[in-house]
Amino acid sequence: RAGAAFQYLLVQKTGAQKNVGLIQLNRPQALNALCEGLMAELQRALEAMESDPEVRAIVLTGSQKAFAAGADIKEMQNKTFQECYNSGFLAGWNKVSVVRKPIIAAVNGYALGGGCELAMMCDIIYAGEKAQFGQPEILLGTIPGSGGTQRLTRAVGKSLAMEMVLTGDRISA
Repeated sequence: RAGAAFQYLLVQKTGAQKNVGLIQLNRPQALNALCEGLMAELQRALEAMESDPEVRAIVLTGSQKAFAAGADIKEMQNKTFQECYNSGFLAGWNKVSVVRKPIIAAVNGYALGGGCELAMMCDIIYAGEKAQFGQPEILLGTIPGSGGTQRLTRAVGKSLAMEMVLTGDRISA
């Protein structure tokens, strides 16, 4: 059910006919960093909306300050490659890209790293005036890990994607 209790999300049906699913990332203290719990809840919310015949489209959003500031680095920093690989870490992150109903990312504030990748998984991105998109993983000595390099290249072209991935620079709406 879309009304099920969530710790990291606010989920509701909205619109004049209550046929728009609204999912708001809700970890304000962490700028909506994408922890495993949030991503599991997002997968559950998307499955509920996809199976709800009343829901015709889904809007995914964050706060005015951050759509999602990226993967939760604190959660990831002590994990080895083997631990991540064996536990299926990030396995459910692509759920957004396989939902059959249209998903619109409403982005204002930071959409960085995993947050940028999450927005790019959506079918449409509406960006507010304060939206900042970036793949700053290079600044941590790594590269985007959830399809960000491929999606970013398709979205903005090879040259700008290379600049963003290799420098960590952000772009605005």
